[in-house]
Amino acid sequence: MALVLVPEAPLDDWLGGLDAQIQRSPAYFAGKPVVADLSALAAVPELVAGLLEALAARGIRLSGIEGIEPAVTGLDLPPLLSGGRTIAEGIAAADPAPPEPAGLLLDQPVRSGQSVVFTGGDVTVVGSVGSGAEIVAGGSIHIYGTLRGRAVAGMGGNAAARIFCRRLEAELLAIDGLYRTADDIEPALRGKPAQAYLAGEQMVVAGFE
Repeated sequence: MALVLVPEAPLDDWLGGLDAQIQRSPAYFAGKPVVADLSALAAVPELVAGLLEALAARGIRLSGIEGIEPAVTGLDLPPLLSGGRTIAEGIAAADPAPPEPAGLLLDQPVRSGQSVVFTGGDVTVVGSVGSGAEIVAGGSIHIYGTLRGRAVAGMGGNAAARIFCRRLEAELLAIDGLYRTADDIEPALRGKPAQAYLAGEQMVVAGFE
């Protein structure tokens, strides 16, 4: 599941509330996929552009958008998503959702700027993950190539999830809300096979053969 932001005008007031949330919990958005519902700003492309700049300045990277067609604004926006629903709607649904597959296999590299979100289990990439790309999984993440982007495992509370890669060049590693950025990873591990896992309340990043 992704965090959904619903910005509205006046944008300065809405951003003030966002800043208050960040001040209360500085790591609230770290390692989490974020989707913006832009339907309230669709009629004013200038506000959309200002919002993207404001979010970027706060270190919030959008995995997708809803409620607006990118072609309408003329802006280079994140991927357009559809079919989302609130938790309340999910609970009230008359028919249970079909079971999701236990794993997602990607047999090609994940390019820079792409975001893959699969909360139903493990994600395996037969290839590399480019800088600026993002993999989000409910289970573990297996990268049979170089990991240069962001890997977020254990979404939804799976503390047993792990991240494996053949060559570690990651911008961010996160498991069940705990994360490490590139600056926090041991320099000796960069460019080497590595795995990340949780030991209590700490994330361990270690090499392996």
